[in-house]
Amino acid sequence: MNEDTRNLVDNFKGVTEAEIIAQLDQSGVQLEIAIENLERDFNMGSIVRSANAFGVRMVHVIGRRQWNKRGAMATDRYMHITYHATVDEFVAFAHQRNKRIIAVDNVPSAQSIHSTDLPESSILVFGSEGKGISDALLSVCETCVEIRQSGSTRSLNVAAAAAIAMYEWSCQRYY
Repeated sequence: MNEDTRNLVDNFKGVTEAEIIAQLDQSGVQLEIAIENLERDFNMGSIVRSANAFGVRMVHVIGRRQWNKRGAMATDRYMHITYHATVDEFVAFAHQRNKRIIAVDNVPSAQSIHSTDLPESSILVFGSEGKGISDALLSVCETCVEIRQSGSTRSLNVAAAAAIAMYEWSCQRYY
């Protein structure tokens, strides 16, 4: 007997990829994630993996199409990854679907994520590790939130920040 060695919860063991996608699409959340891929950031795979864990069904990649999938641990196979060549293309797609674009970055104008309502139909936007979100993308976001810190480092790793932001969105909706 061949045992399913994929990194899946038990109820998906032995189930085809198409069946897993269909079941996740039925139970997924409205939250979507966007990653501005300016530098082929290695953190993208980890963000995709966290998105899968929180029931996110769609991840938008803005900019470079190529990204390091290793950190995703094959979870990208069960998700909908949408590519947008430009910020304008992404914004048009989001607005057509009545999604609210929320930046997550530590810029001076950012509000605390914990005291900001994150709408159910949000797209949380993350930038690359070094540069953050571009001015062009930041200017079209409805608001910008940050994760307040008290240590000496300037910022969290973007994959860690994404996981915290998805958890906060989930807490506001479900927990």
